[in-house]
Amino acid sequence: MRRIAIVGAGQAGLQLALGLRERGYDVTVVAARTPQEVRAGRVLSTQLMYGPALALERRAGLNLWDQQTPPIDGVVISPVDPPGARMPERAVGARLDAPAQSVDQRVKTARWLELFEERGGRVEYRPVAAEELSELASGYELTLLATGHGPLGEVFGRDERHSPYERPQRVLACVYVHGVRPDPELPPSFLRMSAFPGAGEFFVLPALTGSGPCVILLWEGNPGGPFDCWQNVSGPGATLERSWELLRSYAPWEYELCAHAEPTDPGAALTGSLTPVVRHPVAEVAPGSYVLGMADAVVLNDPITGQGSNNAARCADRYLTSILERGERPFDRAWMHETFAGWWEHARHTTAFTNMVLDAARPRHFEHVMAAAARHPALAHRYVNGFADPADYQDWLMDADRAEACLAAVAGRSVPQP
Repeated sequence: MRRIAIVGAGQAGLQLALGLRERGYDVTVVAARTPQEVRAGRVLSTQLMYGPALALERRAGLNLWDQQTPPIDGVVISPVDPPGARMPERAVGARLDAPAQSVDQRVKTARWLELFEERGGRVEYRPVAAEELSELASGYELTLLATGHGPLGEVFGRDERHSPYERPQRVLACVYVHGVRPDPELPPSFLRMSAFPGAGEFFVLPALTGSGPCVILLWEGNPGGPFDCWQNVSGPGATLERSWELLRSYAPWEYELCAHAEPTDPGAALTGSLTPVVRHPVAEVAPGSYVLGMADAVVLNDPITGQGSNNAARCADRYLTSILERGERPFDRAWMHETFAGWWEHARHTTAFTNMVLDAARPRHFEHVMAAAARHPALAHRYVNGFADPADYQDWLMDADRAEACLAAVAGRSVPQP
């Protein structure tokens, strides 16, 4: 029975651990917190998951909250310019081919930790310092690092080819609440995004938390802009109060819908920022001893496009397949690079798309697409459903010539020849 260690107990690490345990592998997970501590702690993210990633969970029998979780049946993106001025004629909205979901990671990872132990897996509840990785790796045939928090992420060198940013591109704040009313002009199961040029974005999305169905309010603020205002805010009550202040000025219709909201629990808020980065996937922690990174530990995207948990689920699924196919052969450095490359074939599309959406100087053809999508439902449908699998964007959105050809086809005219 092959012995494998996984450091980190989030979507990627636990999904992989459970998959390996089901197939008889001897798996140890090293987690910083117990299930009880996770449930009682602060929210970890907004963890939006689209249909293809949810299908991986269902195939693994890990979809434990399908009946309780409110579906996200569609997405609408509404420009607001100037502040306070709604522009419905420029909104881009469509139904998703398969509903999305957001299950509070505190709920999911705590239960998955318990499930892993119930199925015979071992969990060591302790923090791991970067300098401890060499000793840990020496005791296992394969060691994977599924958390990039703090110094642990630094064991993997930065990949400059795919890391254009050296600082955060958004300042983030979210709060989980009960009591938000649906927008009467939209289906209640739609995710709403308001985009404020030069300021940032505001999201409203249905979710499930420990106390039942809820709504997550998420701010993505441009550094130095009006939504970069969370430094002196602490706790969910203050986060909601600051959200109200912003909404009164920038989106008063959203304020009316959120005016009677209440935080779901004492840990229901999170503020901070992150620098999007792609790291090299393999680290030598001792001479001839290597660890393999997965998910956010090596590919960290800004949450503006909701790709984090989807990347993690796909990474766990791809790594599981690669481990199973390896049989009894050694998990050597070459195999680690090959395994990461199999996942990167997907993750590179999410990274490129997310970075393009983040960039204030977006290419002109992207703006052309968004303007056309507001007028053409078929194009809006393709754009919105691309969030579920950004690889589709490669065929039309990420390249100027292909995008213009797509727009010409949508408009029913021939493409100008060079």
